[in-house]
Amino acid sequence: MKYMIMMFGDQNTMVETKTPEWIRNMIAFMEDLNRELEESGELVDSQGLVDPSQATTVRFQEGAPIPTDGPFAEAKESLAGYFIIDATDERVMEIASRIVATIEEPIEVRRVADAPPEEYTS
Repeated sequence: MKYMIMMFGDQNTMVETKTPEWIRNMIAFMEDLNRELEESGELVDSQGLVDPSQATTVRFQEGAPIPTDGPFAEAKESLAGYFIIDATDERVMEIASRIVATIEEPIEVRRVADAPPEEYTS
Protein backbone atom coordinates (compact mmCIF):
# COMPACT_ATOMS: atom_id res chain seq x y z
CA MET A 1 0.00 0.00 0.00
CA LYS A 2 1.03 3.58 -0.55
CA TYR A 3 1.29 6.00 2.35
CA MET A 4 2.03 9.69 2.66
CA ILE A 5 4.20 10.70 5.60
CA MET A 6 3.68 14.41 6.20
CA MET A 7 6.04 16.51 8.27
CA PHE A 8 4.83 19.78 9.73
CA GLY A 9 6.70 22.65 11.25
CA ASP A 10 7.41 26.32 11.44
CA GLN A 11 10.58 26.96 9.47
CA ASN A 12 11.12 30.38 11.05
CA THR A 13 10.86 28.96 14.58
CA MET A 14 13.18 26.08 13.67
CA VAL A 15 15.93 28.51 12.66
CA GLU A 16 15.38 30.48 15.89
CA THR A 17 15.17 27.49 18.27
CA LYS A 18 17.44 24.80 16.79
CA THR A 19 21.20 24.92 16.44
CA PRO A 20 22.81 24.97 13.00
CA GLU A 21 24.29 21.54 13.86
CA TRP A 22 20.81 20.14 14.62
CA ILE A 23 19.50 21.49 11.31
CA ARG A 24 22.47 20.01 9.39
CA ASN A 25 21.97 16.64 11.10
CA MET A 26 18.24 16.66 10.34
CA ILE A 27 18.90 17.44 6.66
CA ALA A 28 21.54 14.69 6.49
CA PHE A 29 19.08 12.24 8.06
CA MET A 30 16.41 13.14 5.49
CA GLU A 31 18.90 12.73 2.61
CA ASP A 32 20.05 9.35 4.00
CA LEU A 33 16.45 8.18 4.48
CA ASN A 34 15.57 9.26 0.95
CA ARG A 35 18.53 7.29 -0.43
CA GLU A 36 17.59 4.22 1.67
CA LEU A 37 13.98 4.30 0.46
CA GLU A 38 15.09 4.76 -3.16
CA GLU A 39 17.47 1.79 -2.91
CA SER A 40 14.80 -0.44 -1.31
CA GLY A 41 12.26 0.49 -4.02
CA GLU A 42 9.81 1.86 -1.42
CA LEU A 43 10.08 5.53 -2.36
CA VAL A 44 7.37 6.86 -4.66
CA ASP A 45 8.12 10.57 -4.12
CA SER A 46 9.46 12.96 -1.51
CA GLN A 47 9.84 16.70 -1.40
CA GLY A 48 10.66 19.46 1.01
CA LEU A 49 8.53 22.57 0.63
CA VAL A 50 9.50 26.24 0.73
CA ASP A 51 8.42 28.42 3.63
CA PRO A 52 4.66 29.12 3.63
CA SER A 53 5.34 32.85 3.32
CA GLN A 54 6.10 32.05 -0.32
CA ALA A 55 2.76 30.25 -0.83
CA THR A 56 -0.28 31.41 -2.77
CA THR A 57 -3.72 30.81 -1.30
CA VAL A 58 -6.71 30.46 -3.59
CA ARG A 59 -10.04 30.97 -1.83
CA PHE A 60 -13.56 30.95 -3.18
CA GLN A 61 -15.01 34.37 -2.39
CA GLU A 62 -18.08 36.11 -3.76
CA GLY A 63 -18.60 33.38 -6.34
CA ALA A 64 -15.07 33.35 -7.76
CA PRO A 65 -11.63 31.93 -6.97
CA ILE A 66 -9.35 34.65 -5.61
CA PRO A 67 -5.57 34.05 -5.30
CA THR A 68 -3.66 35.87 -2.58
CA ASP A 69 -0.04 35.81 -1.48
CA GLY A 70 1.07 34.37 1.82
CA PRO A 71 0.44 31.37 4.02
CA PHE A 72 -2.42 29.09 3.10
CA ALA A 73 -3.75 29.00 6.63
CA GLU A 74 -3.55 31.06 9.75
CA ALA A 75 -1.51 28.44 11.54
CA LYS A 76 1.93 28.51 13.06
CA GLU A 77 2.83 25.10 11.65
CA SER A 78 2.37 24.09 8.05
CA LEU A 79 3.32 21.21 5.78
CA ALA A 80 7.10 21.33 5.49
CA GLY A 81 7.72 18.20 3.43
CA TYR A 82 6.53 14.70 2.67
CA PHE A 83 7.42 11.19 1.60
CA ILE A 84 5.12 8.94 -0.39
CA ILE A 85 6.19 5.36 0.09
CA ASP A 86 4.92 1.96 -1.00
CA ALA A 87 5.35 -0.33 2.01
CA THR A 88 3.59 -2.45 4.61
CA ASP A 89 1.80 -0.93 7.60
CA GLU A 90 4.58 -2.13 9.90
CA ARG A 91 7.35 -0.67 7.72
CA VAL A 92 5.57 2.69 7.42
CA MET A 93 5.34 2.94 11.21
CA GLU A 94 9.03 2.05 11.52
CA ILE A 95 9.97 4.83 9.06
CA ALA A 96 7.60 7.33 10.71
CA SER A 97 9.08 6.53 14.12
CA ARG A 98 12.60 7.17 12.83
CA ILE A 99 11.54 10.52 11.40
CA VAL A 100 9.85 11.60 14.64
CA ALA A 101 12.90 10.56 16.67
CA THR A 102 15.02 12.82 14.45
CA ILE A 103 12.82 15.88 13.98
CA GLU A 104 11.30 15.67 17.47
CA GLU A 105 7.92 16.82 16.16
CA PRO A 106 4.72 14.93 15.36
CA ILE A 107 4.05 13.81 11.81
CA GLU A 108 0.96 12.50 10.06
CA VAL A 109 0.83 9.18 8.22
CA ARG A 110 -2.07 8.65 5.86
CA ARG A 111 -2.80 5.87 3.38
CA VAL A 112 -3.12 7.03 -0.22
CA ALA A 113 -6.61 6.21 -1.48
CA ASP A 114 -6.75 3.67 -4.30
CA ALA A 115 -10.15 4.94 -5.44
CA PRO A 116 -12.97 7.19 -4.28
CA PRO A 117 -15.18 5.81 -1.47
CA GLU A 118 -17.80 3.36 -2.79
CA GLU A 119 -20.74 5.54 -1.73
CA TYR A 120 -19.63 8.13 -4.30
CA THR A 121 -19.00 5.77 -7.21
CA SER A 122 -22.27 3.83 -7.38
